[in-house]
Amino acid sequence: MARSSSIQLDSFELTLSEMENADLDALHALSLAVGWPHRAEDWQIVREMGRGVVARDAIGRVLGSAMWFDFAPDFTTIGMVITSPRLQMLGTGRWMMEHVLAQTGSRALGLNSTRAAKRLYQSLGFRAEKLDYQCNGEAISPPVVPLPPRTRLRALDQADLAEIAALDLAAYGAGRMPVLARLLNVSKGMALIRDGRIVAYSLCRRFGRGHVIGPVAATSDEEAIAVIRPHVADHAGSFLRIDTRQQTGAFPQFLAQSGLSVYDTVTSMSMRRAWLQGDGAQPSGGGPLIYGLASQALG
Repeated sequence: MARSSSIQLDSFELTLSEMENADLDALHALSLAVGWPHRAEDWQIVREMGRGVVARDAIGRVLGSAMWFDFAPDFTTIGMVITSPRLQMLGTGRWMMEHVLAQTGSRALGLNSTRAAKRLYQSLGFRAEKLDYQCNGEAISPPVVPLPPRTRLRALDQADLAEIAALDLAAYGAGRMPVLARLLNVSKGMALIRDGRIVAYSLCRRFGRGHVIGPVAATSDEEAIAVIRPHVADHAGSFLRIDTRQQTGAFPQFLAQSGLSVYDTVTSMSMRRAWLQGDGAQPSGGGPLIYGLASQALG
């Protein structure tokens, strides 16, 4: 724990403790209190992939949370930063963030900020980079789109982990093989193959009110559409979500045609080095790009 593992805020005395010891139902109740869609099962998945703390009051109630996720070699994302409505504006979020910053040391940092938290993160030294668009809704049968030339689709399996991790590293800018391994266990995955190599991939898993598509990595809008179209078709008539930084072009147009309209936005922010490859735009060298986030906590 950081040097300040307890704090007095108004009439509340809060103490930090390790998140791994927190009850999943208590974490679920905390996110419900601020309108986040996470199920207890979603909390369990992120808890397995990162580290975190919870803020408890004198009788043990969980009133705050914060997590961080280390990726190779020296990059960390911060997420699941939640403060109970009764403690908002009292400094709880800053106190938990100062603890996280102390734990992460000199590593480069990235996070996705809600509008309400953006001023706090800026005051701590984070720089805004680009908007993320949360696109969701009742999916409708997607339009028929031909595959890019000389490609075919197939399902992913665990034997593909090393290859999609290499593609993801080129697109994301940090190694997150353990995260991909965990998500593969709970997701349906699609790969786009050209000349015997995976050139684009997508995962889709249960989350919140329905399913979420992500992560998605590809080198063009057409490739990204190819690997997400099967997921949209699978979940036509049910709730589906994808978080993307693509604002214009064929990819967001396809999302809109599939019933996934923009519901909300968050801001990608970074500290110590830029987070986004090419600032979220297609790299000049034609390399891969993240078209769909794994989650707002993981990027």
